[in-house]
Amino acid sequence: MNLIIDVGNTLLKIAVFDKSRMIFIEKKAINDFPESVKTLLHKYPNIKRAIVSNVGQLKKKDLDVLTIFCDVHQLSHKSRVPFKNYYATANTLGVDRIALATAAFYFNPNGNTLVIDAGSCITYDIINDSGEYLGGAISPGMDMRYKALHNQTSRLPLLQSSDLLDLIGNSTEGSIHSGVVNGICQEIDGIINQYKSRFEDLTVILTGGDAQFLSKRLKNTIFAHSNFLLEGLNYLLEYNKR
Repeated sequence: MNLIIDVGNTLLKIAVFDKSRMIFIEKKAINDFPESVKTLLHKYPNIKRAIVSNVGQLKKKDLDVLTIFCDVHQLSHKSRVPFKNYYATANTLGVDRIALATAAFYFNPNGNTLVIDAGSCITYDIINDSGEYLGGAISPGMDMRYKALHNQTSRLPLLQSSDLLDLIGNSTEGSIHSGVVNGICQEIDGIINQYKSRFEDLTVILTGGDAQFLSKRLKNTIFAHSNFLLEGLNYLLEYNKR
């Protein structure tokens, strides 16, 4: 069994895979890492290996505790990957994007795949039909946009995403919701169309914390896959075992 740990900017995702099948998943606060891992290792004593993707603030002492119980691979730009990496600054490529590119490589072998991760940031990553990772884009995520409008102005309130949405906001709150949510949807649809003009038979994967909220608002056909990054991490753990 494999223990998969994804440390994001705000939350911690922990999953257990039995070969390629995910049998457990939970979300926790990052501070809950030590107790959550100990409980999970007690529940699944057959866990022998773990992989950690850390873009957040997980402390080294917490990782050291994990190494007591199983072999740990900490994902980095030095990890082996199954695709050809053409990112010009490979040492700066985020481990979350490495995992997403890996998942795309296995999800759609020999095809063009665009992965959109709608989380704290919105990232775009493209793997072409030759198995080459070309790069993509990074833009502010939904929560970041709401916070920016509040923090960078003196009077705009801090809001969270809402299902009550109209193109024409007839109040300040409605205008903020329209600007943030419709703006993101127009961005994503527009970028997908640009990629479609350059890559034939493009498969689009939408993942991340805001994926389900956004998927029903997009005009393009996409595959919504909330655990895509975790699957990529499991593939990477197996790939680096060899």
